Amino acid sequence: MKIRANYHPLCLAILAGLSAQTWADDLSQDSATTSAEQTSNATSSDVTSSGADDTITVYGRALSVYRAQQASLATKTATDIDDTPQSIQVLPQQLIEDQGARQVTDLYRSISGVSQYSYSGVTFRGFREDEILYDGVRGDPFNGFAIPQLFNIEQVEVLKGPSSAIGGSGEPGGVINYTTKKPTYDTERKVSVTGGNQDFVSGSVELSGPVNDDATQRYRVGIYQDHENPSRDNTDVRNRIIDLGYAWDITDATTVTTQFTDIIQHYGGARLRGIPTDEDGNFLTDIDWNANSSSDYQDLEARVYQIHVDHVFNDWLSGNVTARYYENKETQKYHEPVGFTDTDGDGVVDWSERQYRDQVRQNKAGSLTANLIADLGAHTLLFGADYYRVDQDYVYYRAKTADGVSGISLTDPDYSDDVSSYNLKLTKQTSSRSDRFGAYVQDQWDITDKWNVLSGLRVDTFDDQVNDIVNDTVSSYNGSGLSYRLGSTYKINQNLHPYAVVATGFVPQDAADQADANGGPFDPEESLMYETGLRSYWFDNALNINIAAYHIIKENILQTDPDDSDRLVAYGKVRSQGVEVDILADLTENWTANLSYAYNDTRVKKAYDGITNAVGTRFSNAPHNQLGAWTRYDINALNSSMGFGADYVSEQYNRSGSIVKSYVVYDASWQTHWQQWQFQLNVKNLFNKEYAVSGFTDNTGHFPGEKRRIYLTASYNF
Repeated sequence: MKIRANYHPLCLAILAGLSAQTWADDLSQDSATTSAEQTSNATSSDVTSSGADDTITVYGRALSVYRAQQASLATKTATDIDDTPQSIQVLPQQLIEDQGARQVTDLYRSISGVSQYSYSGVTFRGFREDEILYDGVRGDPFNGFAIPQLFNIEQVEVLKGPSSAIGGSGEPGGVINYTTKKPTYDTERKVSVTGGNQDFVSGSVELSGPVNDDATQRYRVGIYQDHENPSRDNTDVRNRIIDLGYAWDITDATTVTTQFTDIIQHYGGARLRGIPTDEDGNFLTDIDWNANSSSDYQDLEARVYQIHVDHVFNDWLSGNVTARYYENKETQKYHEPVGFTDTDGDGVVDWSERQYRDQVRQNKAGSLTANLIADLGAHTLLFGADYYRVDQDYVYYRAKTADGVSGISLTDPDYSDDVSSYNLKLTKQTSSRSDRFGAYVQDQWDITDKWNVLSGLRVDTFDDQVNDIVNDTVSSYNGSGLSYRLGSTYKINQNLHPYAVVATGFVPQDAADQADANGGPFDPEESLMYETGLRSYWFDNALNINIAAYHIIKENILQTDPDDSDRLVAYGKVRSQGVEVDILADLTENWTANLSYAYNDTRVKKAYDGITNAVGTRFSNAPHNQLGAWTRYDINALNSSMGFGADYVSEQYNRSGSIVKSYVVYDASWQTHWQQWQFQLNVKNLFNKEYAVSGFTDNTGHFPGEKRRIYLTASYNF
């Protein structure tokens, strides 16, 4: 089906609206938090019915506020996390709100095994990961160099390890899924205004609730706008999001949800690169320095359309279908640093050579996912299939020094380059199409009340084609992949819930590398993971400790052929292993803590001529140790709460082998309620530390962390 977006999108979202999915609402019911005022006055425990024998489990405050009890990302069914034989984390709305998180990069501290790579890309158990899911399906409108925003996100789910057996091709480190906000059965109306340093100001309106008396039809309207002038020279940022949804319970058995999201994101002074450093990771100039001139920018325009249909056939059979489509256009006009030099011979780098790059990427992508779920007593069977297509047009013009591009000083930069005088040359122009189709089956078998086994098998086909317009060549590749997962959980008692799993994954090689001249076609990258873990509960469920240990092998990584530098070989092999520990605890009746620690060691085990992203035997931007902490103390007498957080990342390396130094930064928050008002103060990088979150190459520098940010938010619920 071809979808054409030549109509007014706001009218489409309102007129096409059909109903909120009760299935998705059921999945998020346990994890959805109450309103901020209700949360502040909540009792110190939560009661949940658990297991076939309807055992009543009483959870402490930390587990009630900061932990979901169910998630669907790992299995595509409503499954208790304790019954999921794979590491999974869910960051609920209350944690997002308490930390004042506006975009995904604000949340990495709360995800063990995840650190920032560049832009929205992350290092996930040692492997770089760029793909993001929305409501469990493909279709990320921020793909590329834009930063995903959290305004319309209800919670963030993170599945560790390969997800190919259920979701298709993907990196072996894991995947992040955003659960979007849906129309609600209860009326929820909220207006928020935020102000902060660096000229930050934002405003939002969110309206949701029933349209008719029996709430069989519901709506959501969300509008968000912000603007800021961050500390990096020339930079200004604007985000605007319009998020609409309409829901209709057509019958007691059928529910439909439609959603529309319109996104505009502007980054002045971008695509933003890093700050030059020496080999020991020391900045060589002020961290406000920017290689981009004042006229440079990166813009994103995107529209997303989604419809979900959920139907219950009878008391044991149900099904759902999700269709998602997006169009986006990302325009980048920026100066790229290509080398730092010492112009006066004093031994100190003081100048950056530059290129100018004019790039436009346009994407049109659609996915269709269908699932059939059979609840057969001891067995829950899942049968599903999905299809995903993305078309991308890419145009790249470039000018070098010989074409009129000047360099820029590190100490006294002049940002007034006349871009119109550059002699731009067409460097690359491609038109590509990628098709993915997969079919899968899964069985969740409750052997006893305490012991269950999860098994799944998936078959994928893929077909990629790249039309290189500049060189007048067409590269194409098609193939298939088989993925499986076998895992088990066992409840020794109420305190100890161990699990173990073995899972495989794959990633097709880039179509541009598949040409016969390169030595192709090549088999996909393949991965195999062994993971074992223990979920434990102590002191009447006031303390929850989760431990996971994993061993991952990734093979068939493309390398330069040592006997022919013009050809490639699928030879590379990488091993990643580590341990993750996540702790949720009630320190006192009103004091909760959330701690995430990860140790990872990722090594190149086989290579001819080095592996992309590798430095010697270690991967770049893959720290050995990470520790993230967040604690909240409720002051009931003042109807308020205060929070404090810390984020530690150990030493790592950029892709050129230079050190990215370890760092610790601290955050704090204050939240108070008065009648229908909520006031919140967030301070990020409390002590204004200068640090780098990651590195890329020596030519582009290290990516600096934000300076101290202060935000004050006033919200009114009515």
